[in-house]
This record gives sequence, C-alpha cells and structure tokens, in this order.
Amino acid sequence: MKFEFATATQIVFGAGTLRQTGALAQGFGTRALVVTGSDASRAEKLLAILRAAGVRAETFSVSGEPEISTIEQGTAVARKANCELVIGFGGGSALDAAKAMAAMLANGGESLDYVEIIGRGRALTKPSAPFIAIPTTAGTGSEVTRNAVLASPEHKVKVSLRSPLMLARVAVVDPELTHDLPPALTASTGLDALTQLIEPFVSSRANPMTDGLCVEGIRRAARALRVAFNDGRNQSAREDMAVASLFGGLALANAGLGAVHGFAGPIGGMFPAPHGAVCAALLPPVMAANIRALRHRTPDGEALQRYDEVARWLTGGTSATADAGVEWVRRLISDLHIAPLRVYGIQTGHVSDIVSKATQASSMKANPILLTPDELAETLRQAL
Repeated sequence: MKFEFATATQIVFGAGTLRQTGALAQGFGTRALVVTGSDASRAEKLLAILRAAGVRAETFSVSGEPEISTIEQGTAVARKANCELVIGFGGGSALDAAKAMAAMLANGGESLDYVEIIGRGRALTKPSAPFIAIPTTAGTGSEVTRNAVLASPEHKVKVSLRSPLMLARVAVVDPELTHDLPPALTASTGLDALTQLIEPFVSSRANPMTDGLCVEGIRRAARALRVAFNDGRNQSAREDMAVASLFGGLALANAGLGAVHGFAGPIGGMFPAPHGAVCAALLPPVMAANIRALRHRTPDGEALQRYDEVARWLTGGTSATADAGVEWVRRLISDLHIAPLRVYGIQTGHVSDIVSKATQASSMKANPILLTPDELAETLRQAL
C-alpha cells in the first residue's frame, strides 16, 4: 500500500472564525488582493477585518466561472498594487481564481504556460504567493485542493492549473458564511460535496486516510443536506455541510474522483451549466452504471462492496445494498428540485462528442471501473 496526503498548511474551522483572518493575513504581508464572487459587497465584513489589522486590500470580482483571461487580469491588478498575498472569498469559482492568481503572481509567464490540455503544461517552479482560502458555499472543497479549474471559451473546454505548490497557506472555514445561501445553491453545492465524497471513496486510488474522511463526510451530508435546504439558518446542518465540503476537498485532492466529474468538465466547457448542478444530475446514473459494470465484470471486487457501504451510510439501513443507495440519491435529487441536463441545452445529438471528451478527462482515470463508450453514452442520456 502506497499513498500520499497533501493539503493546506493550516485549516481553521468553526463559527465566527472569519474574525481571525486579519491576524492570519498579517503574517503574510500588508497588501492583499481579495478575490470575490460577482457580489463584492458580501466581502465587506472581511475587508473591515483586514483594515482593522492594518492590511490594505485591492478587490477583484469574478463573475461566473473563471476563464484563463480572468486570471491574467487579476494577476495584473495584484502586481500593480504590489500585493503580497491573495485571499479568495466566495464559492469555488472565486477560490479557484484566487488560487490561480496566487500561483501566477509568484511564477513568470502566462497561464497558458502551465495549464493542461490546451496549454504548454509546464510545471510551476515557485510556491504560490501566500494564499488564504475562505469558502462561502459548502460544496467544492476548493479551499484544500491543489488545482484551479479554468474555462477556455474559445476551446469550449475546462482545464486545470495544477500543482502541489498551489495549496493554500490557510483555509478559513466559517459555516456562518453559508447561512444565507438560497435553497437552489444549497442544493447544487451540497450535492457537489456529496459527489466528492462518494467518488473518492469508491475510486481506484482510495486510501485509508481519505476513506475516513469520506465516511464521516457522507454521514454528515446524508443527515444535513435536506435540513439545510429547507432551513438555511439551521446552524447544525450548515456546520455538517461545511465539514462535508471540506472533507470532500481533502479526499478528492488525494484519491481522485470519477465519471461524474469526468463528464462535468467537458459539459461545463461546452454549455452554460453550473458545475454543482451538472454533478447533481449525473450522480445517480453514474452510480448505477458503475454498479452494473462492477457486477458484470468484477463481482467480487472491493469497489462493489464499497457501494454497499455507501448505501448503508446514506439510508441508515444496516442491510442496505448498492441499489438502495442509488435510489436514495435519486429521491434526494427530486426533493431538492435538481433539473435534468437538457435544461442547459444538452441534447442527445451532443452525447457522442461529450463522451469522446470525457474519456480523456483526468477525473475519469480514477473511476472504479473502466466504462465503455456505450456505457458512458447511456449514462449521459439518462441524465438529460
């Protein structure tokens, strides 16, 4: 057995921990680039905390999922303001953008020198500028991952800027920041978190450290996601989902993902579809496809047993089997009003192109079993 585990240098978790950001930032410098989502006003409390600590902040808003050009623009703003550190405040898009900007601030050249697939794929050689990640949603786990997902509209694809050197110096996870998330965003991000716990647990790269995180995260998401959807101010449910999201990020960064994310990358690059919503729609059919393939080709394998375990944690039934887990997720998808993929313009005519791209996705490599193109195509059609 061989595995490695890498994550943020420091994780600060708990209600009200946002207040610690000023002192944490002071340790890295006095000039910060604060990268937010489209509504920069949500960061006013953070900016006031930084001012009180003597840290001057330049703000940069990211509207939608970050593009490669977004990273170039934000890095230029940071260099012009002589920023010494970068703080990401927002959902996965803001955190990924900030993470990439911190990397580019310390390394020369342009983003295309380092991104996968469409770029030159060079390795980063210098540690990122100090990066503090503060999530305001509970879904992506980006605060503890070592990659940033970037869109390239001209190539109609999403690619990653990836390096262990990109890990945050500090991740500040304050569940109170998620209390005002609307139900739809709670649902899509929460299901992304659940996906990022199930996929690493059944992945071909699963290991004992990530297993423990996945078990605890799945149990918390199973009991809390419906509650958080129906009552956004429920402190216990929001805390559970923040833990689930954090653990999902830790797990995926060290054990990989699977076919849900293998599909989600190409779909996100080709269509205006939010990542969490795409993962949510794909999770039940991908689980079902993997279970069928495992039963036919490796019925005695460990992965099939792991799907049985997932079912028991989701349903609370001590004798539940894999199929019950799929059905539980399907009911959850319905209860949380997750739309099918066709609402984003994806039609049966797009299936072959998406499948072709998905088979090349890095996430697909950790799927517990190699799915054939026909199996992938049928899986995608069920999500439309």
